[in-house]
Amino acid sequence: MKKLSIILFSGDFDRAVAAFTLATGAAAVNYQVNLFFTFWGLNVIKKKKGRSFTGKGVMARFFGFLSGGFKNLPMSRLNFLGASPKIMISLMKKRNVATLNDLLSAAIELKINLYACEMSIHILGLTKEDFIPEVKEVLGVPKFLELSDGGETLFI
Repeated sequence: MKKLSIILFSGDFDRAVAAFTLATGAAAVNYQVNLFFTFWGLNVIKKKKGRSFTGKGVMARFFGFLSGGFKNLPMSRLNFLGASPKIMISLMKKRNVATLNDLLSAAIELKINLYACEMSIHILGLTKEDFIPEVKEVLGVPKFLELSDGGETLFI
């Protein structure tokens, strides 16, 4: 079986769309797909979709609030104070293109393996319970490398 593993480091809206488009496209043609979320990419899979004080400790909770969540992903360029993702979603719907919400739902339906980075959640004071239930496991780099062995790996 062909395998694609994607490391989503970025918490940018457009990069998350790209990662999920590649992931769902590959899964649709029978690839085994692993999505590994680290640092800002973790915002895509947080259970709380908006800004919230997540994490353990004052600094972690404040940082969790500032980094936002799924509803607050900025564009990598030309963010226009947060207006660009909303404009992009509107254009995607108008042109009948899957939105990030649609792509996340498709990824879950296609049984794409979703993983959270152990080191990142430790630094940010988070736990597995802070993420959507479809996150299969919290794991470190060695385990991710083992899972992705023999396939293509992309870093976004």
